Amino acid sequence: MTHNAFPPSPSRRTRSVVLLVLASLGLAGAVFVVRRPLMMSAPACMAGRWHGCFDTFNGVVLLTLAALPPAALVVWALARRRRAAGVRSAWRVSSAEVGMVYGTVPFLWMTLMPGGGAGTVPARVSLVPLRDLATMGPVGIGGNLLVFAALGLFAPVRFAALASVPRILALGAGCSILVETAQYVLRLDRVTSVDDVLVNATGAVLAGLASRRWWRTTTEAPADRPRPAPAPVP
Repeated sequence: MTHNAFPPSPSRRTRSVVLLVLASLGLAGAVFVVRRPLMMSAPACMAGRWHGCFDTFNGVVLLTLAALPPAALVVWALARRRRAAGVRSAWRVSSAEVGMVYGTVPFLWMTLMPGGGAGTVPARVSLVPLRDLATMGPVGIGGNLLVFAALGLFAPVRFAALASVPRILALGAGCSILVETAQYVLRLDRVTSVDDVLVNATGAVLAGLASRRWWRTTTEAPADRPRPAPAPVP
C-alpha cells in the first residue's frame, strides 16, 4: 500500500470559506474602529434627512454598510437564476456584477459631494502631474486608490473584453476623467486634478491584478448564455 507524502490540499470551497471569514472579520474590525463617527450619522440616516447623512462621508459609509446584506441577497438571486438556466460561473459573474456597483457607487457619491463653496467659488484645475500628491496625504491617496478599485477588480472578471492591464488602465482613467470633468462643470468646490486621474487609474489596475486568476477569457462561454444540452446517446 502506498501513501501520499503530503496531505491533500484544501478544496477550493474550503479556501473560499476561509477567505470569506477573514474578509468578514476584517470588515467587522474596521467597523468597530470607526463605530463612533458612523453612529453620529445614524439618527439623520434613519430619519431619511439629507443633511447629516447623504451629504457627509460618515453617512455614506454607514449606508454602504447597511446595504451589504441586500447586495449579498441580490448576488444570491442572480446566481440562482443563472444556475437554473445552466449558465457557467454563475456565482462568479453575479458577484462581479453586484460588486462593481456596490463598490463604486459610494465612492462616486463621495467624490461628487459638493463642498462648502459649491456654485459660488470658481472651478479650479491642476494639470501639472505629481504636484498634488504631496498635499493629498496618506488618507487622500488611499481614498483615491479605492474610487475605481471595485471596477478594476470585478470588470475583467465579468467582461472578457476588459481582461488585460492596458484596458483596465484605460477604463479607470476614462471614468476618472469623466468624474473630474463633472466636478469642474458642476463647480462642486473641488480641484480638478490630473493627479486624481493618475491615482484613480492606478487603483483600478492594482485591484485588477489582484483578481487576475478569476479573469474571464475569450475561450469561455458567454456568461448570459446557457450551456447547450448534451446530444442524446444513440
